[in-house]
Amino acid sequence: MPDQPDTARISTRSGLVRIAAAATVWGSIPLFVRWVDASPLVIVFWRLVFECGALAVVMALRGTSREFLTLPARTRAVLAGMGALLALNWVLFFIGLKLTDVAVAVLLAYTGPILVAVLGPLILREPRDRRLAAPLALAALGTALVVSPGGLSLDARHIAGAAAALASAFTYAALVLNAKRLIRGISTDVYMLAESLAAALLLLPAALLLPSPDSAREWVGLATLGIVHTALTGMLFLSGLRAVRADHAAALTYAEPAAAVLFAAAFLGEPITVTSAAGGVAIVCAGVAVARLRPVAAPEQMPAAGPPSTA
Repeated sequence: MPDQPDTARISTRSGLVRIAAAATVWGSIPLFVRWVDASPLVIVFWRLVFECGALAVVMALRGTSREFLTLPARTRAVLAGMGALLALNWVLFFIGLKLTDVAVAVLLAYTGPILVAVLGPLILREPRDRRLAAPLALAALGTALVVSPGGLSLDARHIAGAAAALASAFTYAALVLNAKRLIRGISTDVYMLAESLAAALLLLPAALLLPSPDSAREWVGLATLGIVHTALTGMLFLSGLRAVRADHAAALTYAEPAAAVLFAAAFLGEPITVTSAAGGVAIVCAGVAVARLRPVAAPEQMPAAGPPSTA
């Protein structure tokens, strides 16, 4: 099969770089979640509020507000459903981060990309890329190594955290697979704002009933989660997703758990054992292997409807 034109190859590589960059920034999310002494429901709500504020500014600058206001009713309903799924995904993941070690929570959550790679070709009707088998196996092995070193504590708190993190993997897979279909024809910022507004409205009762953060440090953490970790990196991620296959993107996001383990060791004092270090290396190598794969076909052409976004 002839090589892709250079422009298509550059576009694909650029998309992979954007996805890897977003995933690395996401690796610092556990640090900010631990900063905030509040319920995961409250943390997710304010993360969404700050994200929506940042997206509203972006839309005003880009002139896409009209597109948001004129979304068809059916599209609004679908995006509202995605918002509910997004809220559930973040709440489950943050519960995991609150209750168990960062490495355990993040790596169990990151069985999600494996689910995407396995289910993507079936749901999105994309040809199965057999070359992904080895990198995905390496990523899965790395995940097992990072989670297993000290073993999961039998304490009920840790078990509940691990269960919540694992459950978030399934909601993650649903988000990525649906986003790949839904971002066709919708501007990234419009997609993200509609999804996030729905999620915030769903969590509003919890935010009103549960205690809110009461220190400047906690509010800075929430603002960073919403603006940097969600709005900005979200747009970066979905811009990359427009240019590459969903399974390739999902595998490359293993940069997040590797970064999370390193950040947790550096800033939270969670130790890195030889086994977990080996697992982290395996995960990074798997991501690099995916990034170096030449697409088997021209990447799906997404409408150039404004800049990207993410789930």
